[in-house]
Amino acid sequence: MKQNNLSPSKELYLKVRAGFIARGTSLHKWCDEQGIKPSNARIALIGGWDGPKGKALRNQLIKESGISAPSRAA
Repeated sequence: MKQNNLSPSKELYLKVRAGFIARGTSLHKWCDEQGIKPSNARIALIGGWDGPKGKALRNQLIKESGISAPSRAA
């Protein structure tokens, strides 16, 4: 999956949670370790926080959860 093709939605939130679980952790634990409120992560993933900071957090969560394929350099 390409990161840019993942639109904010409840499904994205569930995919990110599953990605963290597959890595042996949880979204909540990752947020705690990063100093991020889990509620902010959820809101960013479902699209309620869609400004520049929300999009940056969403992209970071997608990347860190492992649900996006690594980008290939051209």
